[in-house]
Amino acid sequence: MAVTERECLELQLLELEMLLSMFPKKGEINLDEDAMPGVQRYLRNTDGALPAQLGYSIAVDVGEAKEKVELQVLLPHMYPHVAPQLFARSNALHRQQQLQLNTALTSHIASLDSGELCICEAVQWVKDNSLPYLENSKISSESASKEVIAKETLHRMWIYSHHIYRQELRKKIFDCAKKLNLTGFCLTGKPGVMCVEGLRENCEEFWHAIRYPNWKHISCKHVESVETEGSIDNLRLFHAFEDLQFQAHGDYGLRNDYHMDLGQFLEFLKQHQSGHIFQILFGVEGKLSDK
Repeated sequence: MAVTERECLELQLLELEMLLSMFPKKGEINLDEDAMPGVQRYLRNTDGALPAQLGYSIAVDVGEAKEKVELQVLLPHMYPHVAPQLFARSNALHRQQQLQLNTALTSHIASLDSGELCICEAVQWVKDNSLPYLENSKISSESASKEVIAKETLHRMWIYSHHIYRQELRKKIFDCAKKLNLTGFCLTGKPGVMCVEGLRENCEEFWHAIRYPNWKHISCKHVESVETEGSIDNLRLFHAFEDLQFQAHGDYGLRNDYHMDLGQFLEFLKQHQSGHIFQILFGVEGKLSDK
């Protein structure tokens, strides 16, 4: 008999409740506050639209030193009959070790019986198998510190979204940029635009963090990389991560659906040597109106 989405979502909730009992401390499991209620509402009335995919992250202690490895989880509606999307990350891991760790994790999950809940198994695997990758990453860091690094590369990402409104999302964007020492801006409204600049790995981590678990209608429109023999700070176009709020158009006093002033935005870009980005973002050449 064919398995239904309802049955799969019920199993997903049961597994999440079990995980919450296994990791009861604050910060051990992070999930959107509407994640479980959204699935529960659908299960009470399956005639409605499917809820957003269930996504959360689990902080796993590894080794005697209790190094933190974060397991990020995104569940398709038909999980456990469809494989989950899993990603293990740690600030203590270099990109190569993180890639190797996730390749091994994916291989292990693929070897399990189809149709069985496997997030608890994934957590245990991360706990039992991450230490060698962390140790290799530490050795790599010590070796790199002995070498003279002659050049650095500034990475700059231009990100476009259909809209950016929600306060909790904006808080996540600004907190993440601050944590990763990124400069740039976030322009709220419709459409929404972000620019982040800094070290490449930090920009890529920001991009992964804000997209996760399921931000629709967002894309990285353009990437710039500039190499220097000095500090990348000398190449930054922005000196902080700015909150842009231009005068907007529309009936935004009655509903949260306002359009930003593109003319003011173009002027801002030109002030930061980035006027060419306007056409990349919007597909039209920007022109300032005569004053």
